[in-house]
Amino acid sequence: MKIGLDTNVLISGMINPYGAPGKIVDAMRNGEVCLVIDDRILAEYSAVLRRDAFTMYFDAEARQDILEYLSRNSHYTVSRAIVTNLPDPGDAPFLEIALTEKVILVTGNLKHFPEVSRREADVLSPAEFVRTILDSH
Repeated sequence: MKIGLDTNVLISGMINPYGAPGKIVDAMRNGEVCLVIDDRILAEYSAVLRRDAFTMYFDAEARQDILEYLSRNSHYTVSRAIVTNLPDPGDAPFLEIALTEKVILVTGNLKHFPEVSRREADVLSPAEFVRTILDSH
């Protein structure tokens, strides 16, 4: 199953394997879930992994391994949707990719993706995604 995965869920799942984000990362690792990304999303993943707050979890080699894994094991696409009315314009690539590929977007920041901005995209919290999608298979 292809999904859009907000950076906060990816990082959280790699740091703490026990919560819903961790289950999503596990599903990604075992091939049950495939991330849909573009260059903007991969660049954000990279930038966030390099933040000082995360250096205690990911050294330079681990960051490189993670980015290489994501590059090789994700579905690359090019957005055909344009989203301009989000509270944080930096979140637009995630919703644009979800709309373009018609996939669920999983985010820990539902308020950053208001109902009025989602159009036909399904946007779920990590817990909702695990409960309604992963655990139902």
